[in-house]
Amino acid sequence: MDRQTNAKPKEKIWTRDFVLIVLANFFIFLGFQMTLPTIPLFVEELGGNDQLIGMVVGIFTFSALLLRPFAGHSLETKGRGFVYILGLAIFVLSVGSFGFLTSLVFLFIIRIIQGVGWGFSTTASGTIATDLIPPTRRGEGMGYFGLSGNLALAFGPALGLILTDKLPFKPFFLICAGLGLVALLLSSKIHYKKVDKKQEKATIKRNLYEKSALKPSLLMFFLTVTFGGMAAFLPLYTAQKHIAGIQLFFVLYAFALMVTRTFAGQLYDRKGHRAVFIPGTLLILTAMLLLSWLPNSLILYTVACLYGLGFGTVQPALQAWSIEKVSINRRGMANATFFSFFDLGIGFGAITFGQISHMFGYSSIYIASAISVFLSMILYSVFLYKERGSAAQEG
Repeated sequence: MDRQTNAKPKEKIWTRDFVLIVLANFFIFLGFQMTLPTIPLFVEELGGNDQLIGMVVGIFTFSALLLRPFAGHSLETKGRGFVYILGLAIFVLSVGSFGFLTSLVFLFIIRIIQGVGWGFSTTASGTIATDLIPPTRRGEGMGYFGLSGNLALAFGPALGLILTDKLPFKPFFLICAGLGLVALLLSSKIHYKKVDKKQEKATIKRNLYEKSALKPSLLMFFLTVTFGGMAAFLPLYTAQKHIAGIQLFFVLYAFALMVTRTFAGQLYDRKGHRAVFIPGTLLILTAMLLLSWLPNSLILYTVACLYGLGFGTVQPALQAWSIEKVSINRRGMANATFFSFFDLGIGFGAITFGQISHMFGYSSIYIASAISVFLSMILYSVFLYKERGSAAQEG
């Protein structure tokens, strides 16, 4: 049965402030996505190996992870704008400094600082978006909001690889920081939800997570583990196999994400997570198995489409699910919980797969990724079983 049964006019999503947060999100993600496939190359230039690449990628996400609970609390006590602008400023300064580094030790330190900025800014942006989207269209609205990041993903990695072929790393990282600066300027024009003093007192307790967001967040962890292997090692894996087209891979992946964003959120609003989770995870599972094989460019492009369709179907649904039952004054912490598990998955995947690839080769990364996806499907089935049991007892 559809979750929307009345015939009331749809509430407006595309307000002035929603357009601004979407644009700001696009530019910060573009700056970030340009560094995604190029950081491993920078680590190699500084003399690092696969294990160090995994650690450099992973330490970023773990620092973001540690700061997200504080970001979530600050969103309710200090305000959305304070946390968002602070996070963007830290991100801009840290990325801009990359090109001046000549030591892996300093790169580790600056990556930790970058993770702090990323943790603050992305926790804030998701919360700001949920403030601006009508509750009855939250799945749809979060899908549109996610499109800005997907569009950045369509161009960012390929643009980053093209620019690093033609430019030294120093001007390249300054360009990435400049894109973050555009996001910072746009963010200064948004009218943010003001801190409610009563809500501030209600949220003064420093919870590390939002309990009602744990289920979708845990499922997201097992899925983003796969992204850790994609982000850190796929360019190196395709180079080792002499397979061309890594730039086109990211473009196809991003456009597949965007296609699903146009309908997956609406499907969640009408039917709930049961209509999207299993189909989406089956696509991701198939993509990981194909990637472990990877005989040619055609399979690489097929993986890009399958992974994009699967991830684009599942991610906005899980994010909408994570804030579905929380009060307004707990949205920041719910988003912090969701993105903490998101970061934990990427960081865990990058560091673990760095060790796995060192011992068994790159293809083993994607076999392990497929196992992680399968575990998410088992866990989801357990959640559904318990949910049905609780409903039966209440009935």
